[in-house]
Amino acid sequence: MLGAIAGDIIGSRFELHSIRDRNFTLFHYESRFTDDTVLTVAIANALLTEQEYDDRRQHYIDQLHDWFAQYPDAGYGESFYSWADDRKRQPYGSWGNGSAMRVSPIGWAFNTLEETLAEAELSASVTHDNPGGIKGARAIAACIFLARHGKTKEEIAEYVTNTIGYDVSVPLEETRRVYRFDVSCAGSVPQAIRCFLEADDYENTVRNAVWLGGDTDTLACMGGSIAEAYYGGVPAPIALEALTLIPAPLRNVTVAFCERYNIMLPWGD
Repeated sequence: MLGAIAGDIIGSRFELHSIRDRNFTLFHYESRFTDDTVLTVAIANALLTEQEYDDRRQHYIDQLHDWFAQYPDAGYGESFYSWADDRKRQPYGSWGNGSAMRVSPIGWAFNTLEETLAEAELSASVTHDNPGGIKGARAIAACIFLARHGKTKEEIAEYVTNTIGYDVSVPLEETRRVYRFDVSCAGSVPQAIRCFLEADDYENTVRNAVWLGGDTDTLACMGGSIAEAYYGGVPAPIALEALTLIPAPLRNVTVAFCERYNIMLPWGD
C-alpha cells in the first residue's frame, strides 16, 4: 500500500497537466497526498481492526466515513463527498476509479486469490455497487495478489484479460495520443495496469502513469500499488519521502499495516 501512497503523492501535481517526457522531479513543494491516500489508509485500518467488529461491510463504511472526516479537504469526488459528509449507509452506484485506488491493502491481506477478489468486491460495493466499480477494484487487488506471489507480467496480463475482462495490450504510446482525463474504472484501471506492464521498476511505473496524463495521481496510485508488490517494495528514498509527506495518523496506520503484512519499509528489518 505504500506504493499506492507514494504514487498518489508523486502524481498529484500533474493532474490535468500534460508533460512531454518522463524525466520530471518526483517530489516537489506542490506534491501532496490526496483522497487516494486517505481512503487507502481507511481500508488498511479496517483490515487491521476487523476483529473488533461483527459486520465487515459496516466496518468499511465506518472507516471511510471516519477518515474522510479527519481529512475532508483531500480532493474527493463530488458523489463520495456527499456520501461521506452525510454519513450515508447505502452505496451510490459509482463506476468511478475510487474503488480501485483504495483497494491495495486487500491485495496484501488474504491468503487466496478467491478471498482477495471477494474482499475487493465487498470493499468496493459499499459505495461502488455498479459492476464497473467492482470490476476495477477486483482487477487491482488481483494484480497485487498475483504479483506478490511471483507471477510474471505475462501471467498477470493474461489473468486480467481472460478473467477480469480488461484489455491491457494497448501500448502506452498509442494510448497517449488519444487519452483524456477519465475517472471511470473502465477508462483508467487498464491504463494503470499497462503503466506497470511497460515499466522495469517501481519508479518507471509511476513515471509512465504521470506521462500518460489525465487522472495522474490515481493512475500512479493504482500502477504503483502493483509495482510495489511485483518488485518487492518501494525504493527507500521514495518511500521515506512519501512517509514524511503524510500526517502522523496516516503514517502510523501505513507503517502498522506494512509491519503486519511484511511489506518492505524503508528502514529495513
